[in-house]
Amino acid sequence: MQVPILGDRQSFEDASELMKAFGAQAGREAASRADKSRDLGNHIRFCHWRQIERMIFLLSIEQPVGTIH
Repeated sequence: MQVPILGDRQSFEDASELMKAFGAQAGREAASRADKSRDLGNHIRFCHWRQIERMIFLLSIEQPVGTIH
């Protein structure tokens, strides 16, 4: 699995806020926001919310991902 890139502090804050507000459903909320952005033709926000969805998934698993040093 590729590790998503969060390009700025706001992306991290968006992910954190969704996790606090929606708990285990945070990933679904991010996906819903991505779908809404896509439907509105806003590809930048669509990509943003997809990255947030992937980050929330990574933060929710309890196993290490990628190279461990």
